[in-house]
Amino acid sequence: MSKPKKILIAGAGIGGAAAALSALQRGLDVEVYEQAPELGEVGAGIQISPNGSRALAALGVFETLKGLSCAPEKKEFRLWNTGREFPLFDLGESAIEKYGFPYLTVYRPDLLGTLVDAARALKPDVFNLGKTVAGFDQDDKGVTLRLADGTVAKGDVLIGADGVKTAIRRQLWGDDEAQFHGLVAWRSVIPMELLPESLRRMVGWTWIGPGAHLVNYPLRGGTLMNMVGTVENGTWASEGYRQIGDRDECLSDFAGWHEIVQTLIKAAPQLMKWAFMERKPAPVWGQGKVSLLGDAAHATLPFLAQGAVMSIEDGVVLGRCLEAFNDAETALRHYEGARVERTTKMVQGAKDNTGRFHAPELATEAQAIDYMEQEWSRAPITGRYDWLYKYDVMTVDI
Repeated sequence: MSKPKKILIAGAGIGGAAAALSALQRGLDVEVYEQAPELGEVGAGIQISPNGSRALAALGVFETLKGLSCAPEKKEFRLWNTGREFPLFDLGESAIEKYGFPYLTVYRPDLLGTLVDAARALKPDVFNLGKTVAGFDQDDKGVTLRLADGTVAKGDVLIGADGVKTAIRRQLWGDDEAQFHGLVAWRSVIPMELLPESLRRMVGWTWIGPGAHLVNYPLRGGTLMNMVGTVENGTWASEGYRQIGDRDECLSDFAGWHEIVQTLIKAAPQLMKWAFMERKPAPVWGQGKVSLLGDAAHATLPFLAQGAVMSIEDGVVLGRCLEAFNDAETALRHYEGARVERTTKMVQGAKDNTGRFHAPELATEAQAIDYMEQEWSRAPITGRYDWLYKYDVMTVDI
C-alpha cells in the first residue's frame, strides 16, 4: 500500500486550517473546501493554554501569533457582587517555567489568519471558498467529496472539520445533532480606550456567581478587551446559534453584579448572544477513509478554554499519523486512537466546570470563601489542568 497523498478537508476554520498546514508541512497535497465566500472568524477572543502554544510551535507559527497576542501575568476569580479576588493561575513567566510555553490570549481572526497564511505559503490555492459540502462517497480507491454546485473532489482521505453543524458527521452517523445546553453567552470585544485605566491590565478575570459568570481578558497587545458573560437560560428560540444581542437584556442578566461588570457591558460597542451547543462524545469518529476533527468530533462547552486548542492539537496529530502510516484507514485509526480519550475527558471536564463557576455557594462572600478553598485551591486546580497543559502533540504516542 502507498501512503495517502491527497487530503480533502471540509471546513476552513481553525481546526481545518491547522490540519491543512500540518499535512502540507509533511509533503502531502491538501485541498480545503469551505462554504463561506471568504475566510474569516467572528471577532472574539480565545485562550491558548501552554499545550496550545506548544502545538502552534510544532506548526511553526507560534512566534508570529505571540507577536499579535497577549501573555497575561495571571488569572483570578472575582466574586460577582463584592469583587473579592481569589487567585487561579500565575501565568507569564510562571507558565513558561512550569510548562515550557506561555498562556496566550488571542483574537480569533489573528489565529485563523496566521494559520491560513502559513498554509498558503506552502500551497497558494489550498483553500477553495464558496464550496458547500453535499456529501461523500468512498471505495477501495479513495474518497469523492460531492459539492453543492455539482462538482466533485477526489482524494485518499476526507476530514470533516466543518464545525458544530457538520455535514460529514451527519452522513457518517445519521442524525447526531449538537444540542443546546441551556446556557447563553454574551460576547463582545471592547476597544481598550473605552475602558477606565484601572481595567487596562495584563490580567484575566473570571467573575463567578450563582447561575452565571463573566470572563474578561486583554487581546492584541492590550488594545482590546474580550468579554464573555454566560448565564443559565432554559430556552433558545432562534434557528442559528448566534444573534445580535440587546444591551438592556444583558444588563438585566447581570443586575446586581459588581460595577466593573456593569462598566464592561456598557462599554461594549456591540453584543452578540450565543447558544452553547454540546454533543455527547463518541468513542469512534470516522469510517474507512473518512474521519472528523475539532467541533465536528468533540463540540464542547468552553469552561476549560480548550475548544480551539483541541482542534489545533487534532490537526498536528492527524498530520503525524498521515505521515507515519502506509494507508489511509490505518492512519485514521491511529489518529482517533491518539485523540478520542483526551478529547472525551476534556468535554466532560468542561461540563463539570459549569457547576463550579455557577455554584449556589457563591451567593455570599462567607459561603464563597469556604467553597473556593474546597474547589479552587492549588490541589484541585492542579488535578484539573496539569494533564491538559503538559500534553505534547509531537511526542504523544500515535
